[in-house]
Amino acid sequence: MRIAFPMIAAALLLAGCGEKPQSINSSYKPDQKAWQAAPGSPFNAAGYKAGAKGAWDTQMRDRNQAQNEYNKVN
Repeated sequence: MRIAFPMIAAALLLAGCGEKPQSINSSYKPDQKAWQAAPGSPFNAAGYKAGAKGAWDTQMRDRNQAQNEYNKVN
């Protein structure tokens, strides 16, 4: 038991050394702004035009108000 504990501890400490480096590869593309959705995407709301930040803000505000429990109860 005296020799098993240091062996297990050493194995656990060395296990962290096997991590692969996390770097950006060549297939990385940065995210676009939320309101710049692709036109014709099935996830767009009806009547939404891609790139219209004001319309996107309005739709997000309306969605949030629909999920507001205080507004649902009163």
